[in-house]
Amino acid sequence: MNNQEFILYEQKGRIAKITINRPDKANACNISMLKSIYQYLINADDDEKVKCILIKSTGQRFFSAGYDTKEILGAPEKATQIIEWGRRINETIVLMKKPVITQIQGIAIGFGVMVILASDLRVFADRPVDELYMRLPELEISAFPQTGATLLPLLGLGLNYAKNMLFTADKFGVEDLKNINFPAKIFPLDQLESETLNFAKKIIKYQTEFIFFTKTMLRIMNKAYIKSCFDLEDECGKVAYNPKKKTMRELDDFIKSLNEKYP
Repeated sequence: MNNQEFILYEQKGRIAKITINRPDKANACNISMLKSIYQYLINADDDEKVKCILIKSTGQRFFSAGYDTKEILGAPEKATQIIEWGRRINETIVLMKKPVITQIQGIAIGFGVMVILASDLRVFADRPVDELYMRLPELEISAFPQTGATLLPLLGLGLNYAKNMLFTADKFGVEDLKNINFPAKIFPLDQLESETLNFAKKIIKYQTEFIFFTKTMLRIMNKAYIKSCFDLEDECGKVAYNPKKKTMRELDDFIKSLNEKYP
């Protein structure tokens, strides 16, 4: 299977589907796949026929295991590209005018979790925690939380939940998420595909202006904050990955400057 087959795009009626199709690699995304996801998001947002975007993946075990870390080992320039394109995708999902629904059938880790959090509505399979969970292991694996890894849990789950997810790297299953009303819908695994599509079809029945303006108003209300948060992650990431480590005093001064720059 070549890179072009790893991300599939299909338009049916008023719904555009973006499918991550690399189940043998846990649907982990390399740079080429990230670029394809981003371009398909832009295409769908620009397409006059499309009113709603559905993101899904193939296979039952993984929604997505995140970024393909093997691709960036020993290649700093590729790590930089991962950060760039990962941010572009998540920022686009949050700020684009059309609603994005994500269908989750299996385990989501790292970037997979961020796509779910960035989406407007999430539809989960009703599976036990060992078969379906969300996990952000960035701190545990010494990967700095960027491309929305701090912002998106905060927006989607709240401050305390975001801290728990990031500092513990624990698994959060459907029952945990149900307790905070995070899933829009939950369906049995064998009905997930058809019921998610039915759910999307209900959304696109709304008047176009009502759909687009609702998301647009919410976006404008938070646009400056969202963009500054992505910038903050990138600025901290550059310092965190700098081989010349700062002293505690230097870190204190840098944090003070951040508080002044991002009031």
